[in-house]
Amino acid sequence: MVSFRFIHAADLHLDSPFIGISGLDDDLRSFIQESTFRALERLVQLAIGEQVDFIVISGDVYDSSNISLRAQLRFLDSLNRLGQEGIAVYVIHGNHDPLDSTKLSMTLPSHVHVFGAEPAAVTAVRRSDHQEVAVIAGMSYPTSKVTDNIAIRYPAPSPGLYHIGLLHANVDGDPQHETYAPCTKKELVQAGFHYWALGHIHSRRTLQESPYIVYPGNIQGRHVRETGPKGCYVVDVDGSFNTKLSFHELDSMRWNIVEAPIDACRDVDEWRRSLESILTETARANADRLSMIRVRITGRSPVHRQLEGGHILDELLTDLRRREAAKGKTCGYLGCVWIESFSLQSGDAIDTERLLAEDSFTGDLLRLVRKEQERIHDPDGVVAKGLEPLMEHAEIRSLLDEMTPEEMLDWVRRAEELTLGLLLRDRSREEGAGR
Repeated sequence: MVSFRFIHAADLHLDSPFIGISGLDDDLRSFIQESTFRALERLVQLAIGEQVDFIVISGDVYDSSNISLRAQLRFLDSLNRLGQEGIAVYVIHGNHDPLDSTKLSMTLPSHVHVFGAEPAAVTAVRRSDHQEVAVIAGMSYPTSKVTDNIAIRYPAPSPGLYHIGLLHANVDGDPQHETYAPCTKKELVQAGFHYWALGHIHSRRTLQESPYIVYPGNIQGRHVRETGPKGCYVVDVDGSFNTKLSFHELDSMRWNIVEAPIDACRDVDEWRRSLESILTETARANADRLSMIRVRITGRSPVHRQLEGGHILDELLTDLRRREAAKGKTCGYLGCVWIESFSLQSGDAIDTERLLAEDSFTGDLLRLVRKEQERIHDPDGVVAKGLEPLMEHAEIRSLLDEMTPEEMLDWVRRAEELTLGLLLRDRSREEGAGR
């Protein structure tokens, strides 16, 4: 056996529309909408620079089953450039771009292999001498809904070569993602492959190292739920099948959640200056990309009451965005920091620990709320029961279904803060009247 190198990428989501981002001018919107294509360009440059023997792409090349011509042509151009360098490409399609997608029929170059609607295997060779190095198995989704376990149908590995399985699936039933092609880690281990190149989950995860079972994540974050560096793995395999992974960033726009506490601030202007220092540091740390951030306002102080109304945050958001938009026109948006939204998770200057220990209606209520926060997704919990009437409305239900546990928890925390404010104000009035 000889050594070889390949790239494992997944979830390119080319031509993602990036809907729902507010306040953008035309130039910034264009920059954002090009970000998936820039990530693809960086992927091609990485493959050439690292002199890889081949690339595997584990599903969702495109963002939608109604595939745009622009996305097809840009992907084809990238494939042709890789072909000029002798780099083969092996592709499966996933739930976003199944084989029955609406698209222009195009003839792909001979160095590109797209797996069909049934599990199959092909042999990959080393680029320099065409020596056989790996057997690659895979299957594309025939339709967008593949709910059976396709991994157990993959061809069994044979001795002699390194075996790679391309699979677009939800392994072990991650509740935050749709359960497509469900399977278990145990089943993948027992299959006898050396490397499972997974797709579908957009966060980078190595589920196991022997054999390797790997999600590289998507190559470009598309919203605030997809935070942190995005990219792909360069995988080196030596003559003894020892495997080494190296992650490479490809994103030109990075999503993050940034905390801006109010605890030490005496007034709004002091907090604003603190926020601007945080934004400056964020820009400095990400000078070669656009930072898209959600500012999470935390802590307790009287400043919360001034921010709670919303108009101060709205005006500040408009001004900060205006400045970044002007800056972006001179620097191409690299090094800019765009605030997607403010998330008010702060509170008034209340001693919650004292209230939790207190034998009173307020203390009882606060203890109940904290208990419900711990079982927020319990179907018998107060939150679930309270939302039941809303779940009867299809549009509202679809919005609630898309909420993350953290976003749902934010709702409960906000309700806690509003209720505490009302109760304590009423109690202060009663105590004042009693004096």
